[in-house]
Amino acid sequence: MTRKLKIFISYAHEDEAMKNDLDKHLISLKRSDKIDVWQDRMLMAGTEWDSTIKKELEEADIILLLISVDFISSQYIWDKELKTALQKHENGTARIIPVILRECDWQDMPFAKLQALPTGAEPVSRFPDKDQAYTNIAKEIARVADFLASKTTL
Repeated sequence: MTRKLKIFISYAHEDEAMKNDLDKHLISLKRSDKIDVWQDRMLMAGTEWDSTIKKELEEADIILLLISVDFISSQYIWDKELKTALQKHENGTARIIPVILRECDWQDMPFAKLQALPTGAEPVSRFPDKDQAYTNIAKEIARVADFLASKTTL
């Protein structure tokens, strides 16, 4: 039996609508019990948000970075989430997948060495049919999830 992989979505709140669209496209992976997805909108009232975000990030198998100028501009993402994510990636305890949402200058960022989605690192915003971009992203995440699950069976 394989365990369900944990996905952490790191994104800027300005990109919430695009994050929600991507999340919808991950539904078949969720329904097939291959993944659980966590993002900060799951925080409940009264929760210590900083420690909860750190805990969820530490437990993640896959970390999606939803790249836009707002993502790159976020001090919290830069100082907290990205630093931890890159350490986990370097240690081999998580796979980072950059997802290029909107056109921005990201090629000199520390995650630029990683293969980005959609295929060809074309920003989702450039696709005339956004569903085509999100479907491509979801299929590639499914490939990564299957690969990682095959390496970590219970």
